[in-house]
Formats: sequence, structure tokens, C-alpha cells
Amino acid sequence: MRPGDRSEGRAERHIGPHRPAVPLPAADRAPVNETADEVGLVTAARDGDRDAFGRLYQRYGRMVHGVLLARVPRGQVEDLVQDVFLLALRRLDSLRDPARFGGWLAMIARNRATAFHRRWRDTVELTDEVPGPDAGAEAEALAVLALLRGLPEAYRETLVLRLVEGMSGPEIAARTGMTEGSVRVNLHRGMKLLRTRLGVSNDDV
Repeated sequence: MRPGDRSEGRAERHIGPHRPAVPLPAADRAPVNETADEVGLVTAARDGDRDAFGRLYQRYGRMVHGVLLARVPRGQVEDLVQDVFLLALRRLDSLRDPARFGGWLAMIARNRATAFHRRWRDTVELTDEVPGPDAGAEAEALAVLALLRGLPEAYRETLVLRLVEGMSGPEIAARTGMTEGSVRVNLHRGMKLLRTRLGVSNDDV
């Protein structure tokens, strides 16, 4: 089970085969006003506390998953999530301000995706497996994911975190280190562009 996955049987709509497509109920979201606690976890993890690092993994797993999903083939994402957290664990001593852990971790994820493409550019395309004719919802999910990946990078990442990972706007800001205003702008402009590419008028929503 990936960090942030929910228990089976919960009624949720998806645009991806495994991730919630709509915001999770408020009670299920991680609180965004947790800077003091986070600094303590990062400091403890840097001092060798593996349980503290495990809590950071649970807290940031969806964000890292979404950053990678916006950039690399779906089948590669799980392994790369593990790579990102291993790199972060090894490099924690280089993080000067523990309060900036989220933005620092997001940058590691983006750089890992870039490194993946440099290494595999001649053998791996940014495409996912083609579902069979009876795949239904999965085929639709892959089609929407392909459209998201065709958006400008800033919109693509924010929309994947919102629509696929089920994160709220404030949560995206808290996890990635972006300002809430920047997240709102990216979501607004990205959704407008996505609707255009889907052939949906803004007057219809």
C-alpha cells in the first residue's frame, strides 16, 4: 500500500486506477499547520531516528508520488518514490532549514524524474500501457493522465496532486513549499486549459 492510501470500501471517485480524484474529507487530510511538529520530525530523522523519518514518509508520500507521476511512466513511479526517500535520507544533513523540508523533497523528486529521462530517453517513452477494449474506467483514467502530462509543467504537477492524489490546495502548498496563491493560480489556469483540451466549455462547469 502506498503512503496516504485509504482503507478499502470507501466511496471515492477516481481518474487514476489507484488514487482519489476528488478532495478527501477534511478529517482524512493531514493538517497543514504543522510546521513545529515537522521541524521536530526532520531534526529527529537527521539524528538517526528512523521512526521520525517513517512519519515524514507517510506525510509526504502522496506529494512525491504525484510529482513523479506528472513526469514519468506510471509503471516506474513506485520504485522512484522509494529512490527519492532514500536520497532524502542520505542528504538530510545538507538541509539547512528543517522547515523547508517539503520544498526540498519536491525538488529531489523533480530532479530524480529528470535523471530518469536522461538515462532512459532512448528506451522508455512517457506513455503507459494501453488498456484493452473492455478496460472502461482505466482507459479513461489513462487518457486524462495523458492530457494532464501535456499541460505546462507548473499546471501539470499541481493538477496531478489535486485530481489524482486528492490533495487540497492548502495541502499542496504546505507539502511542496509553494505559496497558496501560486497553487490557486496554477489550479485555476490549469483547469481552464484542461477543460479546453477536453472540449468542455467553462460555462458547462
